[in-house]
Amino acid sequence: MAILIALILAILLQLGASVLAVSLIKRTKFNASWILISIGFTLMAVRRMYDLIYVLQSEGALEKQSIISNWLSVVVSLLIFLGAFYIRKIFDLQDRIDKIRKENESRIFSAIIKTEERERQTFAKELHDGLGPILSSVKMAVSAINQSITDDTNKQIIHKTNLAIDEAIITIKEISNKLSPHILTNFGLEKALRNFLDTIIINKNIAVTFRSNIAKKRYDYTAETVLYRVLCELLSNTLHHAQAQNISMYIQDSDKELTIIYTDDGIGFSPEDTNLSGMGLSNIQSRIASIHGTVSIESSVGKGVQVFIKIYHS
Repeated sequence: MAILIALILAILLQLGASVLAVSLIKRTKFNASWILISIGFTLMAVRRMYDLIYVLQSEGALEKQSIISNWLSVVVSLLIFLGAFYIRKIFDLQDRIDKIRKENESRIFSAIIKTEERERQTFAKELHDGLGPILSSVKMAVSAINQSITDDTNKQIIHKTNLAIDEAIITIKEISNKLSPHILTNFGLEKALRNFLDTIIINKNIAVTFRSNIAKKRYDYTAETVLYRVLCELLSNTLHHAQAQNISMYIQDSDKELTIIYTDDGIGFSPEDTNLSGMGLSNIQSRIASIHGTVSIESSVGKGVQVFIKIYHS
């Protein structure tokens, strides 16, 4: 009877170890070594089940079994089960460490983005409030020159100077707006994107489809800033590199997530191409990850680009 109990215990422990091992295969990312270990645990359990069936079906087989050997099997099975159990705890600890690391990376990147945006705002303010008024004063001074007492050559110089100052004032406003778009701060993501599209697509032979259901809805400052910068980066990449004729951008907000789909019909690129750093793709992925989102970029040569972004509501 003791031998029979030992066999059953050994089977139960080895089955438990096998179940634990198999349940961890996915968490090891289907590591071949762990798959082989799991198969080994399973086969050990099957072998013990075969021994039990043999003992139950064969007369006198139970008496031939060594009690020491069977209880040693129980001890070995117990050790295997405990090993699998504590390996699971190691994986749980690793998951917690990875989660903490990602949270810390997200906080650090978020802090970097906020610092960067503050510097942009400061620089934009200096341009707009500092250099802008100076140029306006220069324009007023030039305009105050009495052109009636100047010859035609000087009149032409004054006229060109006025044009140059006007162009400089417009350029400063554009730079200031790109550095820190006040429309994003005051009116939100959709309005800022539509304004950016109106500005960047002028005189471009390209059709843009933009659909959104967020209207005037506001989000966290960091999330709005990151999404605005990412989408502006994608638009700039298309205009400068893709040779596209059409751009589509869809923004859909639901209870659980914000989904953005960006596509163009340009020349595309090969995912294996290592010379893509200039397009800022790794930067886009890092920025989206910093606001607890995911981004998938799909492309092939001659097939355009499809970018899928999901931001999960907390």
